[in-house]
Amino acid sequence: MRKTILLAAFAMSLAAAPAIAADMPLKAAPPAPPPVTNWWEIAYGGGVMSDYNFRGISQSDRGMAGTFYVEGRANVSPVFQLYGGTAVTSVKLPTDPAAEVDFYGGLRATVGPVTFDVGGIYYYYPKETQIFLDPVTGGAIRFPTPFPWTKTDTDFAEVYGKLTYVANDWLTLGAYVYYSPDMLNTGADGTYFGGSVKLTAPSAWFPTDWGAYLSGEVDRYIIGRSDAFFGNVDFPDYTYWNVGVGLTYKVFTLDLRYHDTDLSRTDCFALTGDLRGLPGGGNALGQSKWCGQAFIAKLSVDATLK
Repeated sequence: MRKTILLAAFAMSLAAAPAIAADMPLKAAPPAPPPVTNWWEIAYGGGVMSDYNFRGISQSDRGMAGTFYVEGRANVSPVFQLYGGTAVTSVKLPTDPAAEVDFYGGLRATVGPVTFDVGGIYYYYPKETQIFLDPVTGGAIRFPTPFPWTKTDTDFAEVYGKLTYVANDWLTLGAYVYYSPDMLNTGADGTYFGGSVKLTAPSAWFPTDWGAYLSGEVDRYIIGRSDAFFGNVDFPDYTYWNVGVGLTYKVFTLDLRYHDTDLSRTDCFALTGDLRGLPGGGNALGQSKWCGQAFIAKLSVDATLK
């Protein structure tokens, strides 16, 4: 009898166990581990374009150009990233350099939707040739005369600060400023600043891996007075703007963009030293077509190795 009573009590306790367990407070699940961030990564890419436009001015004489870059990054914390890289772009400029080679580096800090970026960049133009004016025709020649048209090199350095605000999935705003104490080795200081906006189309509008955007920017370039080599002239300030659309597929981007400035062709010649504006150069005397309206197509690829 006693054994029967004990067995019955044991059976009742088993039946009540699920109800008791349901009333007990559940133990919180352990927090998910933080996402793993590689301490280093390498970004690289390149592209081809119908014209290399830099701040509203053609650097390839309105012709095709190619570019390639590689950038190393060190993620020193979830917020801070150190980076440095180089970019090589084909150009066609008055001193006929082999290319434009940019060396740059800086620090990025991301706080929520805002990214701050400060750094410096050095523009190097290897194998430049000094250009002189022919005292008879006034045209451009490479043989030394008493009338130099360019210096032996146009290398220069800039420092910059950038701010990017990702408002949401479809809106990104940007602001930036660049400063050089000696723009293009002319002796003139240059301050370039402006803002940008980018509208990204919802991913639901496209098949997997496809995307699109609309973007534009408006900038101002304030340029000082040249050194004695160029006659202590005041270079013209100007405004530059662009607007365009892009189609993306995985690491590929096709960008179609309209560029323009408020520079006249005469001011453009004074600023660029375009050899086509000299006698026999092909343009109207003292004028350059490098700063006017331009529609440019660019196909690029951008990837990251982690």
